Parts: sequence; structure tokens; C-alpha cells
Amino acid sequence: MATRLVHEMVYDAPAEAVAAMLSDPKFREEVCTAIKATTFTVTVEGGVAAKQVRIEMDQPTDRVPSFARKFVGETASVVQTENWSSPTEADIVVAIPGKPGEMRGTARLVEKDGVTTETVDMEVKVKIPLVAGKIEELLAKLLKSALKAEHRTGQEYLAR
Repeated sequence: MATRLVHEMVYDAPAEAVAAMLSDPKFREEVCTAIKATTFTVTVEGGVAAKQVRIEMDQPTDRVPSFARKFVGETASVVQTENWSSPTEADIVVAIPGKPGEMRGTARLVEKDGVTTETVDMEVKVKIPLVAGKIEELLAKLLKSALKAEHRTGQEYLAR
């Protein structure tokens, strides 16, 4: 089984501006700070038209329930990779190295009347008998929280 998360982020900006924001390493670093990553490295290769984004970060697990913390430890290392084949479409993989689970999905930007909606559609899979469903739901909830922080950061970034 797997848990699916679909999250929309609406920006009052054209798709070109949102794609440029997502190509800016400084924006990605601001998001890492907003989600309280303790350490992070951001790499963006390519440009607005097509790019590869890699974010490696460590996050505290103090918000993780104790039943799950024994699987992830006091901090969780997360590696997020995005392969943008165009300015508006990406494949995303979020992995927790050394742990039995990952998140895979897509991001799409759709502009209408100068307003852009970014839709992130992810499938969360954990391979731990008995507790997989609970941990998948927890990871989906944490991912949704991170996407909300990214959205707030993006709105501030685009308003500058």
C-alpha cells in the first residue's frame, strides 16, 4: 500500500516567474530555513527551461511521535531530487537514506490569467511491516507541512 498526497500552491504570478523562483538556489535555501532544517546543501543545475534540483538536509525529529522516532532517530537526513524536463513539469523523489521508505511524484505549474498553480502529487511508501500505514500518513503530514512553508516562502519571494 501507499499514501497519496496532492497539494496545490497558488501564486499571484505568471508561470515564468514561478519557474524562475524554483530555479533560484537562494529561494531553495530560504525554504530549508523555513522548514527548520539544521543543515542543508542546495544544488541547481540547468536553467529555468530545464533543471535538476538536489537538496540534502538534516531535520530534527522532535515533531515525530515516539513510535516513529525509533525508526528515524533524533534527526532525519532527507535528499530531495527534482528533474524539471520543462519549466512547468518535474519528477520528484524524496528519500531518507538508510531508511525503508521514499516519496515519489510530480510537480506541475499551470498558469491562468497571470496566476500560477503548482500541484505537487506524491506517493509515500514505507516498507515496515505493521506500522507502514501509520508512518506513511505521518510522512505525508510532514511533507504537507513543508509544502505549506514553501508556499509561504514563495509568496514572500515573489512579492519582493
